[in-house]
Amino acid sequence: MYTALTAAQGEGVYGIQTEDLRCAMELASGEDDCLCQRHKYCVERPVYTQEYLQEHLHPRKKEPVSSLHKISHSCRCTAKKAKSQLCSFLPILKWLPRYPVKEYLIGDIVSGLSTGVMQLPQGLAYALLAAVPPVFGLYSSFYPVFLYTFFGTSRHISIGTFAVISLMIGGVAVRIAPDEMFHIVETNVTNSTDYLEKIEARDAMRVKVAVAITLLCGLIQMCLGILRFGFVAIYLTEPLVRGFTTAAAVHVFTSQLKYLFGIKTKRYSGPLAVIYSLVSVLLNLAMTNVAALIVGLICVVLLLGAKEINDRFKKKLPVPIPMEIIVVIISTGVSAGLKLEESYNVGVVGNIPTGFRSPELPDLRMFSAVFVDAVAIAIVGFSMTISMAKIFALKHGYAVSGNQELIAMGMCNSIGSFFHTFAVTCSMSRSLVQESTGGNTQIAGLLSSFMVLLVILVIGYLFEPLPQAVLAAIVMVNLKGMFKQFADIPHLWRTSRLELCIWVVSFLASVSLGLDYGLIVAVAFAIITVIYRTQSSKYRILGQIPNTDIYCDVEEYEETKEIPGMKIFQANTSLYFANSELYVSALRKKTGIDPNTILIAKKKAQKRHAKELKKSIKSEKRAVLKLTNDVEMAVKHELMNDEPVTDYSGNVTNGSADGNLHNSPPEELHYFMTPVINITTIVLDFTPVNFVDSVGVKTLKTIIKEYKEIGVDILLSGCNGVVVQDLTRLNFFDKNIRRDIIFHSIHDAVIHCKFRASSLALTSSEEQVLSSDTPSQV
Repeated sequence: MYTALTAAQGEGVYGIQTEDLRCAMELASGEDDCLCQRHKYCVERPVYTQEYLQEHLHPRKKEPVSSLHKISHSCRCTAKKAKSQLCSFLPILKWLPRYPVKEYLIGDIVSGLSTGVMQLPQGLAYALLAAVPPVFGLYSSFYPVFLYTFFGTSRHISIGTFAVISLMIGGVAVRIAPDEMFHIVETNVTNSTDYLEKIEARDAMRVKVAVAITLLCGLIQMCLGILRFGFVAIYLTEPLVRGFTTAAAVHVFTSQLKYLFGIKTKRYSGPLAVIYSLVSVLLNLAMTNVAALIVGLICVVLLLGAKEINDRFKKKLPVPIPMEIIVVIISTGVSAGLKLEESYNVGVVGNIPTGFRSPELPDLRMFSAVFVDAVAIAIVGFSMTISMAKIFALKHGYAVSGNQELIAMGMCNSIGSFFHTFAVTCSMSRSLVQESTGGNTQIAGLLSSFMVLLVILVIGYLFEPLPQAVLAAIVMVNLKGMFKQFADIPHLWRTSRLELCIWVVSFLASVSLGLDYGLIVAVAFAIITVIYRTQSSKYRILGQIPNTDIYCDVEEYEETKEIPGMKIFQANTSLYFANSELYVSALRKKTGIDPNTILIAKKKAQKRHAKELKKSIKSEKRAVLKLTNDVEMAVKHELMNDEPVTDYSGNVTNGSADGNLHNSPPEELHYFMTPVINITTIVLDFTPVNFVDSVGVKTLKTIIKEYKEIGVDILLSGCNGVVVQDLTRLNFFDKNIRRDIIFHSIHDAVIHCKFRASSLALTSSEEQVLSSDTPSQV
C-alpha cells in the first residue's frame, strides 16, 4: 500500500499530515496531480509494516559459531590478551607508568596526610563498633588501604573502616560470642585479674569471628567480580541504601551512649537491639562516670565546631582542620597527665601492641554460622564503594569498573583477614576529605596507609591512655551526615511516594529487626515495588495532534483528537504473565469495547428471536391448517355444483404463510445484525514494550480472535526488534495472523487504515454507479 508523502528536496520528512492524506486520496482515486499547494512535489512511500521490512531489508549473514569454538577462542592466550588481562586485574600497571609527578604529587601528599590523620582515630573508634580491641582497627586501616592501591580503579575514594560495616560485624561477633558464654557480668569494677582474663578470652573469640566473616566476605566479593556480577548493586536503590544507613546510624549512636556516659552495660544484637540498648543505658544513668561524660561532651563540641568551620570555609581553607587527630592527641595527653583511668575509673583504649601480629589462617569452621551475614556485608560494602566511586568518576571524567571494584574489595578483605583485619569499605567522610584536599590518584590512599603503619610500628603505645569516651564522640559526630538523611522524607513525599515507602520500610526494618534482617526485608520490599509498578502501569488512549505525526494521551491534552473509527491503546509496560489479564481488562475499559459482552448479548438476542420465530411458525401452521380445511370444504361444495376446482391451498400456503414466515425480524435482532460499534480498528502501541512471554503471546492471539469476531481489526505498532523476535520464537504468526499487522509506527498504522477506508469507499461508490447503470442499459 502506498500513500503520498511530503519530501523536501535533500531531506525526507517522516509523517503524513492532513494535506498529505488528501494527496493520498487523490492519487488513490486516479488523479494525476494533487491539490496541495504547500508541496513542491509529492512522492509515494510504502507504509512500513513488518512484512514490508522483511521483504526489503536483508539481514547480515552471520556464520554460526559452535560452543566449542567459543570456548577455545576464549581460552586462547596471546601476548596482547595476557597483557590486557594483567592490566585489568592490576590497574596500577596502567596509570602508574603515566603518573604526572609534577602535577599530581603535591596534591596527593597533602591529601594522603589529611586522610591519614582521620584514618587513625576512626580506625580506633570503629574497632569498638566491631567488638574487637582497638589495635585491630589500626590493622584494618593499613592492609586493605595498601592493597586497594594496586587493585582499585577509583582515584579518590578512601578505603578503610566504616561505621555501618563495623557495626554489622560487631553484631555477628556479639551474637556468636556473647558475654554470657564467658560468664562476664558488666560492672563498673573491672580491675580483678579473673575479669580481665575473661575479657581477653571473649575478645580473642570475637576476633576469630570477625576475621572469619571478613575472609568469607572477601571470597564472595571476588567470586562475584570474576563472574561479572557487578550489577548486583543496582538492587540496592538509593532510597533503600539511605534508609538503611540512617538506621545504621541510629544503631551506632545508641551503641556509643554507654561509652559516652562511662557506663558498663551489655551489648545487644538482633531484633530490637536498639530498644534494649537504650533502655539499658537509661536504667544505669545513675552510675554515669562524670569525668568520662565531661571529656566526651567537650570533644563533641570541638568536633562539631570544627566540622561547621570546615563546611562553611572549605573554599578558603587550604586543608580541612584535622580536629579528630587534634582531639585524640590532646585527650591522650590529658588522660595520661591526670591519670583518668586510675583516679576517675575512666575507660581507656588499653593495650596497643607495637608491630604486626604473625599471619594466621582464619577459622573456616565458622563459615556456616556467618554465611548469610557475610553475603549482606559483602553486598552493602560493595554498594557503598561503587556509589562513591561513580560519583567521583563522573565529576573528574574517568571510568570505574564495577567488576574490578568487586575484585579489589575481595582482595582487600580476603588477604587482609590473614593479618587480623575486619571487613572494610569506602568511608564517605574520608573520601570527601581526600578529594577536596587535592587527591588525584590512589597514591593519596597509599600515603595515608603509611601514616597508620608509622603508628603501628613506632608510636602506637602512646595512645593507650586515650579515653573511650573520645572515640565515642568521634563516632557520634561522624554520624552527622547520616542523620541529615532524615531530610529525604519530605523531599521524597513531594517527588516519589513509592520511593518514600522504600526508605521508610528500609529504615524501620533495619532499626527494629537489626541490620542483617532489615536489609533482607528492604531488598524484598524493593523488588515487590517493581512488581507493583508493572501491575499498576498506566493505560492510555492516544489521539493525534492535528497536522502532525505525534500522538498523545487524549485525557491529558486538549489538542489531541481521536481518529474516527480507530482507537490507539498504549500501556507503559511489557506484556507478560504478571499483567496479561490487567492488560486485557484495561483494553476493554479504555476502548469501551468488550467483545465477550457483545457476543453474549448477540447470542441471547438470537436465541430469543429463534424462540419467537418458532412460536410464530407454529401459530402460522395452525392458521394455515385451519384455512386449508375450510378451503377443502368449499372445494367439495363446488364439486358438487360442478364448479371448476381452484387450488387455494397452494396459494395460501405459498403466499400467506411465506409472507408471515419472512416477516422482518424484531428490532433487537436487527440491532445485532448491524454494526453495534463505530470502531473498525484498534492499534496497540508496543513502543514501551521491552519483551513478551508465552502468556503474553497467547493473550495477544486471544485479543485478535475475539475482536475479529465482532468486526474489529487489531494492529500492532512500534515493536522493537527484541519484541518481534519474541513473537516469532513463540509462534505468534500463523495463517490467521500475518506479519502485515505490525507497523513501524503509530502513524504508519493510521495511514494504512485511512488508505484502506478510502479504497473501500471508492470501491463501494464504483459498485453503486455500476448497479445504477445496469437497469438503464437493459
